[in-house]
Amino acid sequence: MNQPLAYVNPQAKVAANVVIEPFVSIDKNVVIEEGTWIGSNVTIMEGARIGKNCKIFPGAVISAIPQDLKFAGEDTIVKIGNNVIIREFATINRGTKASYETVVGDNTLLMAYVHVAHDCIVGNNVIMANAAMLAGHVIVDDWAIIGGMVPVHQFCHIGAHSIIAGGTGVGKDVPPYTKAARDPLSYVGVNSIGLRRRGFTPEVINKIQEIYRIIFLKNYNVSQAVDFIEAKVEATPERDEILSFIANSQRGLMKGYSKIRDK
Repeated sequence: MNQPLAYVNPQAKVAANVVIEPFVSIDKNVVIEEGTWIGSNVTIMEGARIGKNCKIFPGAVISAIPQDLKFAGEDTIVKIGNNVIIREFATINRGTKASYETVVGDNTLLMAYVHVAHDCIVGNNVIMANAAMLAGHVIVDDWAIIGGMVPVHQFCHIGAHSIIAGGTGVGKDVPPYTKAARDPLSYVGVNSIGLRRRGFTPEVINKIQEIYRIIFLKNYNVSQAVDFIEAKVEATPERDEILSFIANSQRGLMKGYSKIRDK
């Protein structure tokens, strides 16, 4: 930790074996736990809480104040879990009084130029590819993958084990286990490859596909589809997670699949 070309505020709490490269700046009211590596020219501002064995690459800025004109200087934080990789020039902003924190979970990869705005909650094992951007108050559940250059609208919810194609604008909620792409954002199938990699059985994947056929491919509106699923589809953890996601959606679901491209 004794890097003469870095600035570490005396009030920061940095574990003894943290590696700090030259030209790093670490402000007061910062906690960095064991085994973390901080590359050159990283700026860690007031309110950062960084877990164990993280890797933060050059140019990243952690815990800058929100880009929100309503922010009034309230005492807020960024909470980063263990084994998180934050690549070059990624930015993660502090929370506001809405929730007082921005959270990034364990084992998550934020590639270069990713932006995580105020009050977002990013789960465990999430991958955000280069230049993906979350506006404020976005929730990204565990194991989701967000492709490169994807902008996500405020208050959207990205479900667990979902995958969003690069360059896709996200203005609606993306339910768990799905693939999302196209413009406007649409359902294009179940993330069966990702589910198989994570140990979901073919039987479980088939049941998930059956549920999404009812929601997106039949001639039901969402309320009718939910009623049908509750009445006719056997209760499983996956079914219940999908129904809970729909019940709590603030932005509404993405469109169903159509073979006719939007003009």
